[in-house]
Amino acid sequence: MRFPLPVPAAALLLSLALAGCDTLPRIDAGAESATGTPPVLVPLAGILAATDAASAMADPAPSLAARAAALRARAAAMRGLPSDPATRARLAQAAG
Repeated sequence: MRFPLPVPAAALLLSLALAGCDTLPRIDAGAESATGTPPVLVPLAGILAATDAASAMADPAPSLAARAAALRARAAAMRGLPSDPATRARLAQAAG
């Protein structure tokens, strides 16, 4: 038996038809549902004073350079063959 429309297309049309029958929300519904007090705004000066001035002014370049060097050394160590025979055998078997 052959359907006139493929099943996914028919399901899409049915879904769109059902969605068209739904009532749309009112645009001004947000104003009525906003009950209660608004949140309290905190002054920015208090937040900035709480930060540590030394860490905020520290130059991140040395720590980033050290981290990059450590990652490069780790990548160089991973380029070589594995040292234990079991891992080498497993990799050789997986390679074919």
